[in-house]
Amino acid sequence: MAAKAELILGEHLRTLDERFRVTLPESLVSGLGKGPLVLAKERPGCLSLWSAAVWQQSLDRGTDLVRAKIDAGRLQGKLHQVQALGRLLSTRHARVDPDAKSRLLIPEGFREFLQVEAGGQVLLVGAAVCVELWNPQTWRTYLERAMPRFRKLFDRLTR
Repeated sequence: MAAKAELILGEHLRTLDERFRVTLPESLVSGLGKGPLVLAKERPGCLSLWSAAVWQQSLDRGTDLVRAKIDAGRLQGKLHQVQALGRLLSTRHARVDPDAKSRLLIPEGFREFLQVEAGGQVLLVGAAVCVELWNPQTWRTYLERAMPRFRKLFDRLTR
């Protein structure tokens, strides 16, 4: 029997310190399990934090499929799309390790993508399977668009 998957839920407002670190609440990161983590660029103003094992498994499945398609000649004429994928894969994610005080250093390149300066606020949100770090204004904009569709989404996923 498979283990029951726990959804990572919750919302926490934090301050990005002068060294670009954010303190992670145990209630969110415990859902990621033990071991290394991966920080990924999701959309401008939003990063996601994943278990490195889960991230790598998903990445390996996808890149193995792309390699197989290249080897089979199924991506002929799509070199520009393969290059675009390679560029984004090269810069999209980084392995990160919180320190002993559960502070996560936001790497350079990811800071600009998050669009939060040192001393600014960061919203940490449980996104069921990962933890998201949001620029608060970007989060408000996202919620304004997404919340009216909540009931429909919930009903569709729970049938």
